[in-house]
Amino acid sequence: MLTISTHILNASLGQPAPQVLVKLFYIQADQSTLVDQQFTNADGRIQTFQIDQTPCGSYQLCFEVAAYFQSLNVDSFYPKVCIDFYVKDIEQHYHVPLLISPFSYSTYRGS
Repeated sequence: MLTISTHILNASLGQPAPQVLVKLFYIQADQSTLVDQQFTNADGRIQTFQIDQTPCGSYQLCFEVAAYFQSLNVDSFYPKVCIDFYVKDIEQHYHVPLLISPFSYSTYRGS
């Protein structure tokens, strides 16, 4: 069964980013379907998104980071960060971390 998780680290503070809304979309034929949305916990994590169907294909995680930076009273450049990725094997776990700072971000496939 497909599982997708994430976490956000504020690289400029060296701390997790709590209470960030993250939306998971399934993308098919240029149409986005919202699969689930959750807020990161106190450790900046979403342990697993609720996925009813488990098709292979294109997914997107959208991190709504503007409100997070506003809560810190910090100017930032990106109001949201969207990461597209492809699921080839629904038996695997896909962990997609995000490292953010007010004017940059990076990501990788975690474990």
